[in-house]
Amino acid sequence: MAGRPAEPEVIWTRPERAGRGPKAAYSRADIAAAAVRIADAGGIGAVTMRQLAGELGCGTMSLYNYIPRKGDLYELMVDAVAGAYPLPEGPTGDWRADLTRIAYRARGMMRDHPWMAGLMSSAYGFSPNVISFLEYSLSCLDGLELSYGEKMELIAMVNGVVTTYMSNELHTAERVRSLPWSAEREHEVRIAYMVGELSTGRYPRLAAALAEDAGPIDLDAVFARAVDRVLDAFDPKAAGGGAGRGDR
Repeated sequence: MAGRPAEPEVIWTRPERAGRGPKAAYSRADIAAAAVRIADAGGIGAVTMRQLAGELGCGTMSLYNYIPRKGDLYELMVDAVAGAYPLPEGPTGDWRADLTRIAYRARGMMRDHPWMAGLMSSAYGFSPNVISFLEYSLSCLDGLELSYGEKMELIAMVNGVVTTYMSNELHTAERVRSLPWSAEREHEVRIAYMVGELSTGRYPRLAAALAEDAGPIDLDAVFARAVDRVLDAFDPKAAGGGAGRGDR
């Protein structure tokens, strides 16, 4: 395809538009913004070169002069969204509070752009705004006596909790929207099935667990606990805290 490189390359080292000819009609920011609009409206599956060309008003093949690979487009999208959520001016000095704030920032980003959860990968971890995010996250941990490897592990685990949590939340929301009946009716049918299974006596532990806490799940509280428990694992002040040290 036109513009496809012969060797692996990072999109950020590539000129905005490959080849000769007139000045580029679109910037990477234009292309990323159009792709984000498509994904926000129809999901990541709706982001095709043809759809993107239609959004921009250009020929499909001409896009390959700007974006050699679909993965490059995804990287532009992730970077564009990351840049739209400014980082705080600087750390507060409380590393737990700062990383918690980062976690909620990422959660809000994925709620606003549900397709983001499916693209959170180290494959897209080398873009300018993502690199800035990592540097800022490390600066929040300056006062924590851990190696840089352990700090990177902590940041990755917090991001992993957010991504996993949001993927489940968004998948559930999408499934509910696709139901041909109300979510309440779906829930009633599934609860009736579960009650029937538990009444057989084959699942005493599960029956006890559900009986112990039969109230509605507070998803915000679950998220907060998940983040806190990751931070506890690296906090020297928490019981059992402190990462690495050869005994884990």
